[in-house]
Amino acid sequence: MMTDRRPTGGADIVDVVGIGFGPSNLALAIAIEEHNTTCAPGDAITARFFEKQREFGWHRGMLLDGATMQIAFPKDLVTFRNPRSAYTFFSYLHDRGRLVDFVNHQTFFPTRVEFQDYLAWAAERVTADVRYGTEVTAVEAVGDGDLFESTLSDGTTVRTRNVVVGAGLRERLPEWATPSPRCFHNHQFLFRIAEMPEPVHGRFVVLGAGQSAAEVVQYLHRHFPDSEVHSVFSRFGFSPADDSPYANRIFDPDTVDELHAAPAAERARLLDLHRATNYSVVDIDLINELYATEYQERVRGGRRLFMRRSSEIDEVRETADGIEVVIRNTLDGLDDTLMCDALILATGFEATPLESLFGELPAGIGAGRVVGRDYRLDTGVSGLAGVYLQGGTEHTHGLTASLLSNVGVRAEEILNSILAHRDIGGRLARLSEDNPYATSEVR
Repeated sequence: MMTDRRPTGGADIVDVVGIGFGPSNLALAIAIEEHNTTCAPGDAITARFFEKQREFGWHRGMLLDGATMQIAFPKDLVTFRNPRSAYTFFSYLHDRGRLVDFVNHQTFFPTRVEFQDYLAWAAERVTADVRYGTEVTAVEAVGDGDLFESTLSDGTTVRTRNVVVGAGLRERLPEWATPSPRCFHNHQFLFRIAEMPEPVHGRFVVLGAGQSAAEVVQYLHRHFPDSEVHSVFSRFGFSPADDSPYANRIFDPDTVDELHAAPAAERARLLDLHRATNYSVVDIDLINELYATEYQERVRGGRRLFMRRSSEIDEVRETADGIEVVIRNTLDGLDDTLMCDALILATGFEATPLESLFGELPAGIGAGRVVGRDYRLDTGVSGLAGVYLQGGTEHTHGLTASLLSNVGVRAEEILNSILAHRDIGGRLARLSEDNPYATSEVR
């Protein structure tokens, strides 16, 4: 739903411009709505969100049949922040008429298809000003640094007191990769595979050692019964995800406090130790299923599933009807050349860079950016205007930076910080009325 709230006084200045409208900024929009319904009339927050997609969508190219979430459903948009919210996953199930059926299913892990439907349901219901099909192309500080001006893809501008960046992740591709209809990231998998003609060579190659790679391998093996599937990864074998209760505490909201306050070296050590909770790991049930499939093919003959362990892709050459992939075994150094119908790159994601967006801000935007516990970026610009990061803060806040685990609590922390800085601005404004020289001394 779209509403166009304007601040009091008539000036076209909003409290918040949200860049992107994925789960993180959706959670913020819900937190703002719930704040506005309970606060005093003059304390409401105005916000406007800009999303380059033409409609809400969450990893739609990765919604494979049967693929489940790796986080429990209570880690939804709101429950950890406000379990009484009308936007909980349980509220969604009740509204869809599936609450009892889901409980009978006896799982904490819905499919990704269902969770995408939940997110879209929340995005449709929230009272927020969302401009789909519009991209923020530049942000620069205005005047004394109490405002930002955001330039949009249509050339218009919006002034705001705060910018919340929820631009999400971008595909990480090997340096040698040139995206094409036959060589693509798994983020586009369902779209690309639907556009492909019937396999000519009866062979696919999947590069990667994580959950997405294993899921794509399983999908291709099931849906193309006349084709081989070659899974290429640098490890000796798939490693299981560590989802044990103690290890999972690395994702707890309170853990962010501990990690952010810790010495940088210790924080980095702990994050490296616990990478197996999220990176380059696979659900153990899926590992066992793939192993059983490969083993049964060895028993029966007619193998179609091949695990290319300790291997790398050395060269790729596209032809008129396929793609030639040269695979090198790092143990013996031998190459194997396969003519394939497609090469799928399940090579992960990285934080969307900020430099092109905030080109005029002098400090704090690079990889070593300083980010406060409230996710407020130290931009090096004086003034009360704030930049908040919903992602790209793993080095300061931990593994939840790019995951769904903490979106509800993080949204509340960002909102509270915005409110606190607005109160400071109000006090400074009143002080300035009484003494026009006071604000410069305070700043």
